[in-house]
Amino acid sequence: MPKEKVTLTLDSGNLAALRALVGSRSLSASVDRAIAAQVARMKHLAAVDEWLEELEKVHGPIPPETLEWAGQLVNEWARKSKRRKAG
Repeated sequence: MPKEKVTLTLDSGNLAALRALVGSRSLSASVDRAIAAQVARMKHLAAVDEWLEELEKVHGPIPPETLEWAGQLVNEWARKSKRRKAG
């Protein structure tokens, strides 16, 4: 895939932490992978939003308690996922 050189302004604390983590490896490659992961998450969330809009067109508004329940499931999954990555 072609590469493009850019200038970014980043939080100095985040940059220092990233440099400490990647060590002698490529900072650019690490940032590129992080951006790719974020883009993938954003595309996934956009697809979920589109799917929910389609469901609402067919079945009507999603009840607030269903959205709350789904949010709790996602939060629990995220907590478990963080524990697996940390351990």
